[in-house]
Amino acid sequence: MKTKIVRINSDQKGLDKKQIQEELNALAQIIKEGGLVAIPTETVYGLAADGLNPKAIAKIFEAKNRPMDNPLILHLSQIEDIHPLVEDVESEILGKLDALWPGPLTVVFKKSHLVPKEISAGLNTVAIRIPAKKLTRDFIKACGVPLAAPSANLSTKPSPTDAASVLEDLDGIIDAVLDGGPTNIGLESTVLDLTAGQAKILRPGYFTREMLSAYWPEVDYDLALKNSQVIPKSPGQKYKHYAPNAKVRVYVGEAEAFSKKADELIKNTDQKIGLMLFDEDQPSEQAYETFSLGSMAALDTMAARLFSGLRYMDQKGVDLILVHGVKEEGFGLSIMNRLKKAASGNVYNLGGNE
Repeated sequence: MKTKIVRINSDQKGLDKKQIQEELNALAQIIKEGGLVAIPTETVYGLAADGLNPKAIAKIFEAKNRPMDNPLILHLSQIEDIHPLVEDVESEILGKLDALWPGPLTVVFKKSHLVPKEISAGLNTVAIRIPAKKLTRDFIKACGVPLAAPSANLSTKPSPTDAASVLEDLDGIIDAVLDGGPTNIGLESTVLDLTAGQAKILRPGYFTREMLSAYWPEVDYDLALKNSQVIPKSPGQKYKHYAPNAKVRVYVGEAEAFSKKADELIKNTDQKIGLMLFDEDQPSEQAYETFSLGSMAALDTMAARLFSGLRYMDQKGVDLILVHGVKEEGFGLSIMNRLKKAASGNVYNLGGNE
């Protein structure tokens, strides 16, 4: 299979609205025929299929080598499209979501009979979101159906934040890629469960507990985020995930402490070590490769660069990646959630920034 690439982004010149719509319609036809199209969102690239077509949904699992008991998220173009897919939703909840959507928030509801069991892994719930990126919403609208769209990568690998990363994993496996440029958030959406009384965050993301508490004062993190022995309910949290081929170690601490630890490890090993570090870090030893995460004061920059950094290190053939981690609070909790999985739990505190 030859994977078609269609580039439509802010840097694209020479395309008017009519041409863009024609391109989207052509890609939408692939979806209508049961095919797979990778699409950009503000978080990461997703691998989209007709979310109401069980055969098309099955292709997602096959392409990604994704376990069938890992549920998918349905993506909509507008909030009105939610009604056929869920049981009755209170107007108060819709009012809150109207303030948060479109955006990087996925919400779990009780599902209707229209949602295939393949979407929900046999559960009686469905996860739904409306992406912030207008190009994505326009594409969903052109498709005329909800789109099932987990991250457009091979399972266990770092999520893709640009079209090149999608092709790195799925070129020749999927029908097409809609290249809308790099994503701006870089971490998957926050997943919020509203089915069990108290609002629960199943997967941390851009929307933190502090932000969501303005709408649901009692919101808390799911037990699985506090206790590693509890099986997660959320997509992307149950299995090994976000991991490059190289081994990953995460060190949390001040710049001086991280730099000292990096120097120590570089001097005492023959392994090719890659450093994913902040601008404030100043190791004296030369690493095999380095990748900037921006400033320690700009966690949004770190998040946007995180997955591309892990992929970069694999491309450069490093054996061990040392990542400067952050405090597990606010958006930092979301970042560390991904890093813990990428590092298989190999996270160490150096002091001064626990």
